[in-house]
Amino acid sequence: MDDIVVGLDLGTSKTVCVIAGWENGEFRVLGMGSALTEGVRSGVIVNLRAAMKGVQKAIEEAEGGVHRVKTVTIGLAGGTVEGLNSRGVVAVSAQAEIGQQDVDRVLDAAKAVVIPMDREIMHVLPQEFIVDAARKIKDPVGMMGIRLEAEVHIVTSSQAVSRNLIQGVNALGYAVDEIVLDTLATARTVLHGEEKDVGVLVIDLGSGTTDVVLYHDGAVHFSKVYSLGSERITKDIAQVLQIPDDEAERLKLRYGHAWIPDLNDDEEVIVREVGSRPAFTLLKSQLAQIIQARTEEILELILKDVQKTGLLDQLGSGLVLTGGGAHLEGITELAAHVFGKPSRMGLPSRIQGVGEMWQRPEYTAAVGLVLWGQDRYPDAAARTAESADTGPVRRTVSRSSSSGSWTKIWDFIKKNFI
Repeated sequence: MDDIVVGLDLGTSKTVCVIAGWENGEFRVLGMGSALTEGVRSGVIVNLRAAMKGVQKAIEEAEGGVHRVKTVTIGLAGGTVEGLNSRGVVAVSAQAEIGQQDVDRVLDAAKAVVIPMDREIMHVLPQEFIVDAARKIKDPVGMMGIRLEAEVHIVTSSQAVSRNLIQGVNALGYAVDEIVLDTLATARTVLHGEEKDVGVLVIDLGSGTTDVVLYHDGAVHFSKVYSLGSERITKDIAQVLQIPDDEAERLKLRYGHAWIPDLNDDEEVIVREVGSRPAFTLLKSQLAQIIQARTEEILELILKDVQKTGLLDQLGSGLVLTGGGAHLEGITELAAHVFGKPSRMGLPSRIQGVGEMWQRPEYTAAVGLVLWGQDRYPDAAARTAESADTGPVRRTVSRSSSSGSWTKIWDFIKKNFI
């Protein structure tokens, strides 16, 4: 199948690859693979060769000897990602209707913001257009007016991080079709359109980072990546109890609880012996105190930033927690307590073919990437009922100029003759 879409989520602890395509007119998952990640710290590659080993293994597992991956859509998080809101204004010719070229001009004006030379723009996401005095316009094409404004959300990232990621994937023999902010992809699979309209906050609790995106009136108004994740909770347990990280991780996953008031069974937990130190016991409530303290701190950091947007009271759909950290017992209850909003866990949905073993919050970003990436084939995507979110112009990184030319020729043949 030539028009498969491949999503690659390179996380701090796990790399996940998802292959999707059209089968009997339906866009569905065709293969998934995962591998442990090495060489990544807080979402940033610190050892390229080690990180690419996990990428290769995850892709090969997803291929399953059936599919052949050529290009991938990659999710990016890490502390190098930043979001900001901006506005652009352009004049429209008198007595002329607004055309697509005017929309392009105003978006160019909106993204003319001052950013450091070592950063680049990943996404320009329109929030609303304003034609003269009329606001809340989603598509101004065809309207009459003399002044066109656009309010947008811009996502930027480190050029070095993006280029290293592209270079590493290219070295494995794959082209990078696009780099996407992880939480935007996650939102594609955990949210419904009405939730974005009413207002919702997506919190992706990864191992090394916590990624956040806020939707209101169907558009992104806030995004941020925090260099704190569930790995920090594990290290807190290890430090307080003076035990190795792997034992702390075991305790967190098996007995951990993030909301003490909901802890019904305060049983004793056995901490395994370490070297010459014998095993000892502690109560689940004592473990929960460590976990809740750090988790609450992360959520309160997010709350403080969301309050600055003035949109906290507009989160009619509340919070959606996803990522590996969302497995913590009581975390949705703690989030509801901190934000004063309803909270639920987000799982991969809105696409068929996700097996039962993959129906877990840590796979939402990878699944969301293939939903985002189906824009690569607009004719095929038209077979599905849902259209993709507005995103940036696709950035294709070919392994050679000849392969890039052949791709364009083949796309032209498919579009006009097949």
